[in-house]
Amino acid sequence: MSIYLDHASTTAIYPMVVERLAEDLLKLGNPSSIHTMGQTARGMLEGAREDLARVVGCDRQEVIFTSGGTESDNLAIKGLYWAATNDNPDRNIIVSAYTEHHAVIDPIEWLEKYQGAKVHWLSVDERGVVNLDELAIFLDDNQGKVALISLMWSNNETGVLTDLRRVVDLAKIHSIPVHTDAVAAFGHTDVNFFPGLTAMSLSAHKVGGPVGVGALIVSRDAKLTSIQQGGGQERDLRGGTMNAAGARAFASAARLSKSKLSTDGWARHDLLNQLTTGVTRAIPSARFSRGSAPGVPDLAHFTFPGCSGDSMLYLFDQHNIAVSTGSACTAGVARASHVLLTMGRSEEEATGTLRISIGRDTTKAEIDEFLKVLPEVHAAALKAGLTA
Repeated sequence: MSIYLDHASTTAIYPMVVERLAEDLLKLGNPSSIHTMGQTARGMLEGAREDLARVVGCDRQEVIFTSGGTESDNLAIKGLYWAATNDNPDRNIIVSAYTEHHAVIDPIEWLEKYQGAKVHWLSVDERGVVNLDELAIFLDDNQGKVALISLMWSNNETGVLTDLRRVVDLAKIHSIPVHTDAVAAFGHTDVNFFPGLTAMSLSAHKVGGPVGVGALIVSRDAKLTSIQQGGGQERDLRGGTMNAAGARAFASAARLSKSKLSTDGWARHDLLNQLTTGVTRAIPSARFSRGSAPGVPDLAHFTFPGCSGDSMLYLFDQHNIAVSTGSACTAGVARASHVLLTMGRSEEEATGTLRISIGRDTTKAEIDEFLKVLPEVHAAALKAGLTA
């Protein structure tokens, strides 16, 4: 029997979404065509827009369908930056934390390298919590010079949550747009497009939808510059033929995921407590990365001193248990997690990480099996050391 504990990477598509998607993919028609079949496809797309808007609590016009979280992040960050600096070149400071996903970090660094953007990376404490006092001071000291703030709702590695309402309150004082990458939070905690947010990135495959579909929720009042040219769609913010079937699949999965969270949220907390208690009992040296900081109820991230996270991943895989290190790996060479390094961990600590993420169908028996195998895996990884 295989046990899948890597739902933070991607989770199973809902069976009813698969059935509906298969039917929709057989329907012929381009949403931009004016004939009946084209307008039927357009109706599918617009119905999905309304459904997703209801799930996240926004206006239907604020839903921009994309190919996924990475495109959404790029569109939000570059689009907001370019719009803010178009008539005022001095407003060229982007504020973000260096614990972000690379879908946020890389476009910001690209703007820094090729567009001359000045970037202030907010510090975080040892739990990964962003220093919002530092943000408040920075904004006061740089009035009129900040193009946008981009902070993720929940960290994709550790699961720690950001106090976005305070971020928005601070940004309002200076009329600064706020973008959040909510990909790792949507479907795992209560996510909604509350007043004051400017843009929010989402991805379907994290909530039981298909890969290759996402959305950027954009305030109607927001000014964004498109990062694409040609075939203007979605408020002229992206080009190409719209994926009506994928959009409807995403909206359906989002609705199901929100309903599932409302009914089994406490069950996920119980499973997470079972997991974290079991890990620290079996391996006293293991460190729960976010400590006492608030986080999503279905993700546990640990460091195991003296072990390679990749070694543990491969050893668990031999037991048919799928987990993640939560850090980058190129050509089989383990690399330290940039998130953990920012949190003050050493290079060795940031290499010995393991992320275990719970899904909607994860059972107590599966957590028991993981904990049963853990001591053996840990002992073998410890013996191998950090060179694996």
